[in-house]
Amino acid sequence: MKLEDIYQFFENPPPTYLCQEVAVCYILSVLLQGESYGTELIEQLETEYPTYRLSDTVLYSAIKFLEDQKAITGYWKKLEGRGRPRRMYQVSPEWQVQAQDLALQWLNYINRRTK
Repeated sequence: MKLEDIYQFFENPPPTYLCQEVAVCYILSVLLQGESYGTELIEQLETEYPTYRLSDTVLYSAIKFLEDQKAITGYWKKLEGRGRPRRMYQVSPEWQVQAQDLALQWLNYINRRTK
């Protein structure tokens, strides 16, 4: 390590990986805007919040948690221009209020981290 490495770290910090708790809130915030699938959730996070990352493992464990809670439902859909069908997810109607509350947790998390 050199002194310049320390300055470089703070000028260009490595991405922060979301834990499962934060990933659940992020996923719900996206799905409240419309249906989505796993790869799209990861890509959208990296596009909208370039300093954050979401691993496949955390993403799919968060999705499984949400499905087990009946917070989201999934179904297969063939997307135009894609070879194979995608597993699409959407917020369950009975979970709309709870999902909005958890989505707000995501926004609060992001706002605290960017100050």
